[in-house]
Amino acid sequence: MQDVARQHSLSALRARIAAIEKRPLLAGAAGSDSKQARHPARGWVTLLAPPAGLLHEVYADEQRNGSAALGFALGLAKGLLTPERPALLMLQLAHAAQDLGLPYGAGLSGFGIDPEALLLGRLANLPELLWAIEEAIACRAIAAVIAEVLGEPKALDFTASRRLSLRAASGGASVLLLRHGQTREASAARLRWSVTPALSLPPPFDAAAPGSPRWQVTLEKGGLPQRAAAGGNTILVDWTEHGFAPAVDDTADHTEALPRPAPSGAAPAALGDRLSQAG
Repeated sequence: MQDVARQHSLSALRARIAAIEKRPLLAGAAGSDSKQARHPARGWVTLLAPPAGLLHEVYADEQRNGSAALGFALGLAKGLLTPERPALLMLQLAHAAQDLGLPYGAGLSGFGIDPEALLLGRLANLPELLWAIEEAIACRAIAAVIAEVLGEPKALDFTASRRLSLRAASGGASVLLLRHGQTREASAARLRWSVTPALSLPPPFDAAAPGSPRWQVTLEKGGLPQRAAAGGNTILVDWTEHGFAPAVDDTADHTEALPRPAPSGAAPAALGDRLSQAG
């Protein structure tokens, strides 16, 4: 009898997961197609705050853009934090961590993430990393797992991604795989993002100061079909105190953000603290 009940439970769980995967990602926005056609950015607002329990892929076509991809992934993860799930986990392979580095605590605070809420893990090989992701998903305190994977390892095939997708859907924690390169492999990820850094708008108080983070984001997989027809798959995204927001002025002239010569008659700035300029 117990075996029969277990089989019924497993069948019900499989049916529930299948229904979740077939349901449109943004089901709540399905009734606002006309509004999204007039204002394509509205669809992006919802896309940039996706529900929990999804498998994401965040790609940087070049390794030098890995920091931008990590920042974008952290922004997505920030929106998943709740009092019930207050922690994030970032996993790397030990040899890759030596080359790619680790998140900077002060930078995390700029994203509204308490550095103490981010746990770091270094694994010896990819099978151990995949095992650690699955174990972390089962922890009810984890909101999201960010895992950085270099190259195109055979162990991370479609079957492995399908397993992660099902575990994320059943466990309620999201998984964000950071990938590098221009090759795209078949995977069960619900959303696939391609991220590159973009030039920020200058802050209003100092045109020469760095602005808030900005990304050029291409949604390569997932989302609403009508969004692609209305506004395309690529958008500029700013980081605000409330999280991601589509850039309000994509065509702004950024020349004012460039260094400008000192006003006539002004003394030039010193090259260093209490060091005068030569000549």
